[in-house]
Amino acid sequence: MKSSMNVKANQKGFTLIELVVVIVILGILAVTAAPRFIDVQDDARTATLDAIKGSIESVKALVHSKSLIAGNETVGAAAASGGAAAVTPVVVVNGVDVNVSFGYPRSNTASVTEWEVNLLDIAVGAASPNDDGEFVVSSISDVIYITPDPDGTNTKLTVVPTTCFVIYTEAASAANADIPVTAVTDC
Repeated sequence: MKSSMNVKANQKGFTLIELVVVIVILGILAVTAAPRFIDVQDDARTATLDAIKGSIESVKALVHSKSLIAGNETVGAAAASGGAAAVTPVVVVNGVDVNVSFGYPRSNTASVTEWEVNLLDIAVGAASPNDDGEFVVSSISDVIYITPDPDGTNTKLTVVPTTCFVIYTEAASAANADIPVTAVTDC
């Protein structure tokens, strides 16, 4: 009896069955946890778009406050007529002129640079100062679309996206000036 105890006392390491059980448990954990880790990129993109939406809401509030102070919240973006140049109301945000329509930021093609660099301070495409190419800011029919830019080319949209974007629509009248910002996060 004493000799069998000495054999067990000298035994070191794992038995084959213990090793197989641990490998099976690790395999089960990997199969159940892997989809959660794989889906992290979509979750990150969704969270970023929600943050951009919040930034746009903040920008709208800041610009609208400045427009109220300037007294131009009831003035829309004017079109050129009779040879006279168009006069668009402007407010100054962080030392930069921002074109406004009915007290809120414009969303026409000429305003895209204002949105990219001055208002949102986000990295956009290869032309951006940060050169990360994280987002594309496009204007289609006076609506701003902000979409992820996975290849970093800053290719502007020519068609309305169907998934994974933030949309800001310019105010068309003083009565309906505060149009909500929408984030479509099916990334």
